[in-house]
Amino acid sequence: MTGGGDVWDRIAAALERLAPPAPEPTDWGAAPAYWWDGTHAQPLAMLPALPLAGLIGIDPQKSAVRANLTRLATGAAAQDMLLWGARGMGKSALVRAALADVAQAHPGRIALVQMAGGSLASFPRLISALAGSDRAFLLFIDDLGFGADAKAENLALRSLLDGGIIPRPARIRIAVTSNRRGIVTRSADESAALHERDERDDALALADRFGLTLAFHPADRETYLAIIAHYLDPPGLAFSAEEAMAFAIQRGNRSGRTALQFATEIAGRAGVAL
Repeated sequence: MTGGGDVWDRIAAALERLAPPAPEPTDWGAAPAYWWDGTHAQPLAMLPALPLAGLIGIDPQKSAVRANLTRLATGAAAQDMLLWGARGMGKSALVRAALADVAQAHPGRIALVQMAGGSLASFPRLISALAGSDRAFLLFIDDLGFGADAKAENLALRSLLDGGIIPRPARIRIAVTSNRRGIVTRSADESAALHERDERDDALALADRFGLTLAFHPADRETYLAIIAHYLDPPGLAFSAEEAMAFAIQRGNRSGRTALQFATEIAGRAGVAL
C-alpha cells in the first residue's frame, strides 16, 4: 500500500510540472532595448527606430535630445526629458531614433527601457534591477496622461524625479512623451473649472521636475510638404501639393504622421513600397 508521503510527493511533482518556469535573470548588458511590464524585462534584439536624419521639421529638438543622450552614454551629467505637444510630430520616434544613433556611436554604453502602461508603480523594482549594471539606461514612458485616472502614476513619477527614498544612479535618466491634450484637459463646462485647474497644477508640478522640456508644434505647410517629399523622393514619385493639403484637412492635422500616411497612399497607388 502506498504511503501518504508518496501521494503528496506525486502531487507536488505534478504541480511543479504545471507551474510556468521561473523567468531567466535579465542580462542588462546584452540588448539595445528592453520592455518592462512591471515585473519582468523582455530583451529586444533590436531597437526599432527611424534614421535620425529622417525626422524632418524638428531639428532643434533632435539636437537637444541627441546631445543629452550623448552625455548620458559617456558618463556626463544628463537631464530627464519631457517631450510634449502636437500628436504625430515625432516625439516617440525622436527618443528611439536619437538613442539608436547614440548607441551606434557608443556601442554597449546605453540602452532603452520602455515601460508598459500602468507599470510606473514598479519603479523601485526596476531601479533595483538596474543597480547591478554600470551601463547607462533611458527609461521611456510613452504618451503619459495627466487626468484623474493617472494621478497615482504621476505621483510615483514625481517621487522618482525628486529622488525620494529610492536612490537613482545618475546613469539612469527618464524620457516622457505626452500630447498637449494629455497635459491639460480643457472643458467648456464651467463646473469643471476647478477640476481643470487641479489637473493643470498637477501637470506643471510634474513638468517642473524635468531638466529638459521640449515642445512639438503642428507642422506648417512647407514642413508638411517637405516631409512628404522626403518619403517620396527615393522611389521617384511625384505628388500634388493640393491633394496633400486636402488629405491633412480631412484628418484634422498637419503632422509627420499624416505626411507618412499620405506618402503611403501615393506609393500604394503606384504599386511600390516606401
